[in-house]
Amino acid sequence: MNVLITGGAGFIGSNLARFLLQQGVDEVRILDDLSTGSSENLNNLKVNFTEGSILNFDSLKDVTEGVDSVVHLAAIPSVPRSIVNPRASHEANTTGTLNVLEAAREVGVGHVIVASSSSVYGSNPKMPKSEFDWTRPMSPYAVSKQATEGYALAYQYSYGLKALAFRFFNVYGPGQAANHAYAAVIPKFLDAAMNGRPAQVQGDGEQSRDFTYVETVCAVIHQAVLNQTSSPDPVNLAYGTNTTLLALLDDIEAELGFRVSREHTVPRAGDVRASQADNRRVRELFPSVEPLGLKDGLAMTVEWFRSVAEKAQQA
Repeated sequence: MNVLITGGAGFIGSNLARFLLQQGVDEVRILDDLSTGSSENLNNLKVNFTEGSILNFDSLKDVTEGVDSVVHLAAIPSVPRSIVNPRASHEANTTGTLNVLEAAREVGVGHVIVASSSSVYGSNPKMPKSEFDWTRPMSPYAVSKQATEGYALAYQYSYGLKALAFRFFNVYGPGQAANHAYAAVIPKFLDAAMNGRPAQVQGDGEQSRDFTYVETVCAVIHQAVLNQTSSPDPVNLAYGTNTTLLALLDDIEAELGFRVSREHTVPRAGDVRASQADNRRVRELFPSVEPLGLKDGLAMTVEWFRSVAEKAQQA
């Protein structure tokens, strides 16, 4: 089996590439323009890497030719980044997705997985959030992700392309960068704590998230690729946890073994207050995948951060 991962040099993509190779996938191709990913994430991985953009349709078609499945992860991530530059998010996330689907259709690839986001639920207060609940995006990023899943499912109805739109929640784990302005909350908290800085908590810290360990995400996607799974509706890729940022800091303190100081800042525009997945659909479709709990996932993530710090000190 041959698989193309767009955005495969990023955090989730590189973890997925490693996981697929470990599971015996014949060829993993990666297309990434390295705007947010890094070629260092692919060190020691036997992948077929092409540096390029999903906005370049000709090169996208070339790298898509001959694969069995496309896992489309390439995007400009982050709610605040989209608020600063909504046009860039639209072009990469919406037009880019259309290009991926058109390339798959033109070269005859029959299965495409796309990455949507829990952010599409937006201002809907219902908890946990089911795929059949109404959505109301609160940021340009969320709108672009709703378009991503909408295009994929429309191609399934219109052209018979097998499509699966996963709504990612808060994915975390080894390899997630902390050294940029739009870093996710777990690497940001860990980086601050391990370098003696206060963890910056936006707002009161009572906003909640459904944290999902990256290897759990990879295991689900691997099963979806293996079985060519499709769905007429989006599927939450999360397992129904509900952890506030303050509780997350408590868990991080327990894992690190020391107190982490906190500094509260203004709330972030476009942020969802509470997020928790209804996990019935993902469990129905992928019953063999058992998610890793937050405590164990944090332990493995902290171990990775410590190993990176040790290597930096030795360099």
